[in-house]
Amino acid sequence: MTESSTTDESGPLLGPADVRELAAALGVRPTKQRGQNFVIDANTVRRIVRTAGVRPDDVVVEVGPGLGSLTLALLEAADRVTAVEIDEVLAAALPATVAARMPERADRFALVHRDAMQVTELPGAAPTALVANLPYNVAVPVLLHMLATFPTIDRTLVMVQAEVADRLAARPGNKVYGVPSVKANWYAEVKRAGSIGRNVFWPAPNVDSGLVSLVRRDKPIETSASRNEVFAVVDAAFAQRRKTLRAALSGWAGSAAAAETALVAAGVSPQARGEALTVEEFARIAEHKGPGGAPGIREASA
Repeated sequence: MTESSTTDESGPLLGPADVRELAAALGVRPTKQRGQNFVIDANTVRRIVRTAGVRPDDVVVEVGPGLGSLTLALLEAADRVTAVEIDEVLAAALPATVAARMPERADRFALVHRDAMQVTELPGAAPTALVANLPYNVAVPVLLHMLATFPTIDRTLVMVQAEVADRLAARPGNKVYGVPSVKANWYAEVKRAGSIGRNVFWPAPNVDSGLVSLVRRDKPIETSASRNEVFAVVDAAFAQRRKTLRAALSGWAGSAAAAETALVAAGVSPQARGEALTVEEFARIAEHKGPGGAPGIREASA
């Protein structure tokens, strides 16, 4: 498909020529530091919106909108879209792009120029969905921060590096199951929702991308432990993932013996490893921590 044919079919959306022209006009060169790879295919962003199940009454928050490829597709389908962009040049330009290409929807768009990891509130109605092409280098911490900060986000669809997608959606016993898997599952039912080729990006990344769907749990995990307490166990278990939980949790519990006591009380074998446990089992362990030990909390560990 040629650039011109893609652009013709895209309507108000951005095709390859549009993306390059916008970038040139702004003097923007995608940077590896911020993990910038701009989507240049209108069919891909419409597919993302369809897969996300965006509804006409949704208030969608988008992280890292870049030049606006996905933003415009979201505005076609949602009631409102709020985009969070850290890059000063991109943040300044996006409202004008929306106004020029979709003027009838411009009043339903808001731009927040901030680091997504620092965002604690958003303008307008509470978000109901998160849809984003997340920068590869910060995908997991940003995702966990948004889920923790905005409990009204019911559905999430993120495009991330394929390896990260696999880790987020992994189940216990899978070799890539780890901290992101457990923490994402604390909030939501998580699954892979498709793959994205490299040729729909500019510049083309040297890795494949994947879509991950997260549907927030109807009922939170039943536990008397706080999220931070549960996440402390998760961090400790995977910090030394080759060790048994008795050994890996010794620092968290205060000693190996105390870790064994907590594990047995939780109904978990002290000889098991973290990669075998469900989020519910981690929560049970957290409930049985004794008075000793003072593990640190890393809220958005990758």
